Amino acid sequence: FGTRFLYGDVTRVDLSRRPFSMICDDTSYTAEALIIATGAASKWLGLESEKRLTGYGVSSCATCDGFFFQDKEVIVIGGGDAAIEEALFLTKFASTVTVVHRRDQLRASKIMQTRARKNSKISFIWDSVVEEVYGDPKAEGVTGVRLKNVKTDQGRDFRCDGMFIAIGHSPNTQLFHGQLEMDKVGYLITKPGSTATNVPGVFAAGDVADKVYRQAITAAGTGCMAAMDAERFLESQGA
Repeated sequence: FGTRFLYGDVTRVDLSRRPFSMICDDTSYTAEALIIATGAASKWLGLESEKRLTGYGVSSCATCDGFFFQDKEVIVIGGGDAAIEEALFLTKFASTVTVVHRRDQLRASKIMQTRARKNSKISFIWDSVVEEVYGDPKAEGVTGVRLKNVKTDQGRDFRCDGMFIAIGHSPNTQLFHGQLEMDKVGYLITKPGSTATNVPGVFAAGDVADKVYRQAITAAGTGCMAAMDAERFLESQGA
């Protein structure tokens, strides 16, 4: 279909009028329609050991990696709905799931909390943060973590085979602040049943507009929707 692939970093966009303009590596491009699929990045703890062991027992996606922890002991970091949802999913595979939360109570909805507390595989460690992840990516992967109680400053080692980070995501929408409608977190808002944003001719696909499912297959589906929406928009404009 004559598609061109350009590789580079877009540093500035102007969506105030069509054709829209974008600056990519000091080169200006214009477009009559734009599909934004910049995704969302998982929030991490920021530990060097966490980075070193990502993919070797450290993960931010239970749906993606939970299967690899059959009959293993894992921990989940976080206290919101996302963390509890991850913990509940992991009980399908892991022998034990320990939720580590920096506060003394969960932020998750009551129904999620009830489900977690009724699950015999799930336990909780309160008022604690992870200071270090133990393990060797060239050997057995994650073998444990160093925990610190935020109230007493006391530390202790905790054995586990995997660590799942569930402290939220950051949508990659900084480029579009002040130009497109977003929610308070920064996810792009689209019209119901569509990928259209509040600017005619601009569409959003994938995790940049999806804070619920965040799966490759759902992103691909909205990508198809955005392509069809963009095509119909261009046809309506006589392009």
